Amino acid sequence: MTDKLLPLREQIDTIDAQILDLLARRGRIAQEVGHVKAETNAPVFRPEREAQVLRGVAERNPGPLNSRDVQTIFREIMSSCRALEKRVTVAYLGPSGTFSEQAVYQQFGSAIETLPCISIDEVFRATEAGTADFGVVPVENSSEGAINRTLDLMLATTTVISGEISIPVHHSLMTKTGSMDGVTVVCAHSQALAQCQVWLNLHHPGIERRAVASNAEAAVLASQDATVAAIASEMAGEQYQLGVVQAHIQDDPHNRTRFAVIGSLEAGPSGRDHTSIVLAVPNKAGAVYKLLAPLARHGVSMTRFESRPARVGTWEYYFYVDIEGHLRDAAVARALDELKDNAAFFKVLGSYPQSL
Repeated sequence: MTDKLLPLREQIDTIDAQILDLLARRGRIAQEVGHVKAETNAPVFRPEREAQVLRGVAERNPGPLNSRDVQTIFREIMSSCRALEKRVTVAYLGPSGTFSEQAVYQQFGSAIETLPCISIDEVFRATEAGTADFGVVPVENSSEGAINRTLDLMLATTTVISGEISIPVHHSLMTKTGSMDGVTVVCAHSQALAQCQVWLNLHHPGIERRAVASNAEAAVLASQDATVAAIASEMAGEQYQLGVVQAHIQDDPHNRTRFAVIGSLEAGPSGRDHTSIVLAVPNKAGAVYKLLAPLARHGVSMTRFESRPARVGTWEYYFYVDIEGHLRDAAVARALDELKDNAAFFKVLGSYPQSL
């Protein structure tokens, strides 16, 4: 067997050396790109460019490696090369171990600085103040709908959306001991509790459920108190040394959460983009239908429509709308010009590459 493996290992060693040489060449070119960007004060992170690269490698991938795995490798290469220009700081809902942190690494790779925040509000504040270059905030969950606090903050923020991430969300019930003996309370973010309520009703109907700021905070609490069980990711369980009582307790096996990247950067067109807007109309019959008619007239597809009660002004609701395409696309620009003229309130939240 050793005789058969030895020549194969030698081939792998030769290929690894070639890969290392190519990575060094790519890194040196990235440094040159950084010098050019510094002369023009251009941003280090270009989400549209990175999205095009990742789509391209998936389309050209000859196998046998899975395209998702190839994209992960290239994302880390781009992250490391970007760090040669500047190491960006990204704020997220902490502490470490949240799904928000997972979304951060899925978007930016691991060659970054992270800034865990105690609340979604603090993520917005850190990003607006420049403490972080970007923030990552949850927008909606496939089973529980919109994250209302994020929508409310989007209305008033000076930041724009420059990217989106969609990740599968698998919840595990965990404790300090790995069993439910002596447990009196289950802690998790309110969204996670809602996403697991059927399973909890069936298996632990008599135990108190307590909402906390994040699932990772619940994991911290469980690591400190054997009477507390946490609903969190297995990554958080490993980080805080918890035992898994039951994995994948979410009611929807296809549960996903969508996150937005916020910051001052306005992303350019990538070829497959979304544009998010928020608007309001006077409280009149048919007003919303008439307002959205330009989208159909110009062939622009609407992918999301959410309403939130208005807390100020003379309108009853704000409407959050996602459409396919970029602000610079001719059809989108014409449709939004008409929308703006007819709306009582209108704000573009950002144009950005669609999640991979």
